[in-house]
Amino acid sequence: MPSLDSLKSLKTLEVSNKTYHYFSLPDAARTLGDLDKLPMSLKVLLENLLRWEDNHTVTGDDLKALADWLIERKSHREIQYRPARVLMQDFTGVPAVVDLAAMRAAVAKAGGDPQRINPLSPVDLVIDHSVMVDRFGDDKAFGENVDIEMQRNGERYAFLRWGQNAFDNFSVVPPGTGICHQVNLEYLGRTVWTKEEDGRTYAFPDTLVGTDSHTTMINGLGVLGWGVGGIEAEAAMLGQPVSMLIPEVIGFKLTGKLREGITATDLVLTVTQMLRKKGVVGKFVEFYGDGLADLPLADRATIANMAPEYGATCGFFPVDDVTLDYLRLSGRPDETVQLVEAYCKAQGLWRLPGQEPAFTDALELDMGSVVASLAGPKRPQDRVALPDVSQAFSDFLGLAVSPSKQEEGRLESEGGGGVAVGNAAQVGEAEYEYNGQTYRLKNGAVVIAAITSCTNTSNPSVMMAAGLLAKKAVEKGLQRKPWVKSSLAPGSKVVTDYYNAAGLTEYLDKLGFDLVGYGCTTCIGNSGPLPDPIEKAIQQSDLTVASVLSGNRNFEGRVHPLVKTNWLASPPLVVAYALAGTVRTDLSSEPLGEGSDGQPVYLRDIWPTQQEIADAVMNVSTGMFHKEYAEVFAGDAQWQAIEVPEAATYVWQPDSTYIQHPPFFEDVAGPLPIIADVQQARVLAVLGDSVTTDHISPAGNIKLDSPAGRYLRSKGVEYKDFNSYGSRRGNHEVMMRGTFANIRIRNEMLGGEEGGYTLHVPTDEKLPIYDAAMRYQDEGTPLVVIAGQEYGTGSSRDWAAKGTNLLGVKAVIAESFERIHRSNLVGMGVLPLQFRAGESRKTLGLTGKEVLNITGLTGATLQPGMSLAVQITREDGQQENIDVLCRIDTLNEVEYFKAGGILHYVLRQLIAS
Repeated sequence: MPSLDSLKSLKTLEVSNKTYHYFSLPDAARTLGDLDKLPMSLKVLLENLLRWEDNHTVTGDDLKALADWLIERKSHREIQYRPARVLMQDFTGVPAVVDLAAMRAAVAKAGGDPQRINPLSPVDLVIDHSVMVDRFGDDKAFGENVDIEMQRNGERYAFLRWGQNAFDNFSVVPPGTGICHQVNLEYLGRTVWTKEEDGRTYAFPDTLVGTDSHTTMINGLGVLGWGVGGIEAEAAMLGQPVSMLIPEVIGFKLTGKLREGITATDLVLTVTQMLRKKGVVGKFVEFYGDGLADLPLADRATIANMAPEYGATCGFFPVDDVTLDYLRLSGRPDETVQLVEAYCKAQGLWRLPGQEPAFTDALELDMGSVVASLAGPKRPQDRVALPDVSQAFSDFLGLAVSPSKQEEGRLESEGGGGVAVGNAAQVGEAEYEYNGQTYRLKNGAVVIAAITSCTNTSNPSVMMAAGLLAKKAVEKGLQRKPWVKSSLAPGSKVVTDYYNAAGLTEYLDKLGFDLVGYGCTTCIGNSGPLPDPIEKAIQQSDLTVASVLSGNRNFEGRVHPLVKTNWLASPPLVVAYALAGTVRTDLSSEPLGEGSDGQPVYLRDIWPTQQEIADAVMNVSTGMFHKEYAEVFAGDAQWQAIEVPEAATYVWQPDSTYIQHPPFFEDVAGPLPIIADVQQARVLAVLGDSVTTDHISPAGNIKLDSPAGRYLRSKGVEYKDFNSYGSRRGNHEVMMRGTFANIRIRNEMLGGEEGGYTLHVPTDEKLPIYDAAMRYQDEGTPLVVIAGQEYGTGSSRDWAAKGTNLLGVKAVIAESFERIHRSNLVGMGVLPLQFRAGESRKTLGLTGKEVLNITGLTGATLQPGMSLAVQITREDGQQENIDVLCRIDTLNEVEYFKAGGILHYVLRQLIAS
């Protein structure tokens, strides 16, 4: 573990009659200088470097650079960070295990021992992304959805069970248990980690990387962790350090308390808006201030969860008594709680009253100023106060495409460019029949109301508030509107236990919020189909309808392909909008409906008081956590009945449509690829600002007439069995056909029309992007993607980079990149190139019909942040030369790129040794 030079800082700690060894930050400060003012999150990084100092990957200069951060409160030094563990969910986990299986196959092919391929760090994979809301609104919904999930995903689940048996250090939490981040918060996370080595027990901060953006939720527990792409996570679990620049740290001071009637969701939407406006992309955010003393752990986790939405790498909360209280409540052993307190106090990682660390910059919020809010209609940072939601929807409905509107960017699409969805005078309604009754569906109708996602279902206060509001609504005689698809998908079984204990389940059920499953569901697009008559009414009249969900993502096309506006809200507001049935009602002043006594019922009439919520939360007990996590890895009878072959290497099934042997490592035993200039490249797509990984990576439903749909039909798969792209991430044939195929992506080569199409420029033929890419590959033509700002924002989807690679894209030239996606592009051997300040696709007048030469690579010594030349040849033959910034940011990334990618680098090292 450490070098001999580091042993001077090695000390012992006696806790619960056990001796722990640890690397002392106070001792290191004698050499490095005073560390008291260093942000807590950077102290965790410093301990990591201290523990791993080996004078090779980590040197004394690295330690000094972190201590010297206090001088300028920023640093340009690259460090090698080694997290203690890795967290995965099944959508991103399956392709990671596929890659591990393919690496074992490559090692075996090269004559090596395949069992050398194993995670070196503990890996927990939680199956939480596969359950869909097929059935809802009755007591059979949960059982039927689970049965359908097992039928749809049996092949994937068998593969994961093989992986659990075949790989060391790899655990799988079966389906129907909970959302990975809530399981992490309630069970897996420890705040202080331990490891047995050389007869000693070492204690050190619990740290991790995860293959989901919202891994940051665990920051609420004082655990430093963030989301990375599956590619980077695989490298981390195979022993590669995470290469990173020492970050800037933005302090966020919290004071005061939330007022009566204001929820943690309202707080987090306010924090998200403030930090987005501040600009914290690629930075750490650390919360401090005496307001933390009254901020429950679940509220901290809610704020930390949405770090990707405010753009930060993480949203860290320090350890204090609130942390210990939660560890006890959630059933952590007494010795763990005692160790956390003793270790954090010994290391200066314990929050003290009045503490004011030094930050790069800071902002402050009096929590007493927070008001009831939603976010929408299609970006999580666009907070709207509750009274303004109706007007915000009307503004969206009347939005006309105009240069001025697009420049404002207020409602600009994540796919680039505004979209006209009607005009202010548009009435927009349709008549439909459902269950023998005739109804009128109008613009603004709430067709999906979902209590779902990791953000809020981990928080007993907002969940109890939803249950109490449901109880009062039922007692007043209110019902949800018949066009609302309502669902309850908790993040863990503990939620069901405390709802039952509080006597609230029956009231949620009466309003149609029956349990549909334990998983992410609606927030990741697993909302399932709407009833046929409602879908037809929306399509026939081109209605602009709404979803209201307690999630963290509301990007266009994500929740449901027919729902154009999506609103993030607290669980009680989700229930309220299900009762109102439309976002065009001002819930702050207009009635939700008429009660059984014929009188109007307002939201204020049924909103629970803080005391009522606090009393209900008292039903949450430690015994519930002990009960639900006692056999967390066992699974139900269906899971245990899955037959698993016992073999060190996976037996690939040629006819499988879920799991296929990927082509990434076919030539890995050969010489290193030659780094060469990109010559005579064509543009595959020209995209706008804030293109998300949802737009790039295959996600959601597979359309019947899409390239992926045609592939599945050619394999004999019926449309009803297509499942989702996410569930088929283990099959590169499906995934590469779905890359850039999102129904809401807008390619400016086609005038910005929606859908995954492009021009095959030589023939001027409009084709699906996959078909055009394959034609270019047949012609030997390399490809480039052009984009605007924040390219690759959103979830950490490794297939956004893998699919880009397989389509033959050699480079992406954008105005700026989201952190994880930029890293993933490098990890798959795709060049991320950035326009110089003041230049863009617009200033250069790029149409996508140009021919591009990217030079400066052939024969050059690849360096982080080097300049490359791009020669642009236009349709009329005129040429223009520009310089772009190569966003290979670190020396490690240089080595990865030269090897063909990060996993190729690891595998080549293993084969060579």
